[in-house]
Amino acid sequence: MKAIFNNKIFLAFLIIAGAALIVFLSAEGMGYYILAREKAAWLKSNASTATLEEKELKELEKKNEKLLQKIKKLAPKGVYLIVDTAKNRLYLNKDNETLRQAVISTGNGNVLTEPGGKNRTWTFDTPRGEFSIKYKLKDPTWLKPDWAFIEEGEDIPKQVGDRVEEDVLGEYAMGFGNGYFLHGTLYTRLLGRNATHGCVRLGDEDLEVVNKASSVGTKIFIY
Repeated sequence: MKAIFNNKIFLAFLIIAGAALIVFLSAEGMGYYILAREKAAWLKSNASTATLEEKELKELEKKNEKLLQKIKKLAPKGVYLIVDTAKNRLYLNKDNETLRQAVISTGNGNVLTEPGGKNRTWTFDTPRGEFSIKYKLKDPTWLKPDWAFIEEGEDIPKQVGDRVEEDVLGEYAMGFGNGYFLHGTLYTRLLGRNATHGCVRLGDEDLEVVNKASSVGTKIFIY
């Protein structure tokens, strides 16, 4: 044993190995310490982020609720109609409740130009905006306008009586201005499509319900 300790080379090796072991253990311990600190910081950061997100979510929910309350206050009172020309749907509403939903037909968007260089054109769109029912008719007759004869390739009549057509608008018609009506249709197969010259067509049952529920002055919102 004494001979081993007298061996300088062996002692030098032993000292170097011990020092290396101490350095390794120190580095390992420092690594664990840094890792633990980073993990704690990460958890704290994520907890703070989660808390912040929860606060932001609650704030957004409060703002959303306030907006909904404002919208409810701005919504029309009583009975009103909403016409969706893209989906061809009509909604009969009372306050914030939908009483009935109907499949309808609205304007086809076609453009008709009068021949002969007279430069008259008609675009068959359903008008958008806020309107109201101006008058209601029972068993209405249609007084055909000029464009109806031009579209059919017929001469425009000189006598008013030659413009009258019976039983084409259904049992009821509700005028909302500029010659536009909510009315019935003979072409029920076209309900759900953009197929009219601008008026809003309804099936018989829906027409009767809407006519009974509405009155002169009832608001119509078309988009």
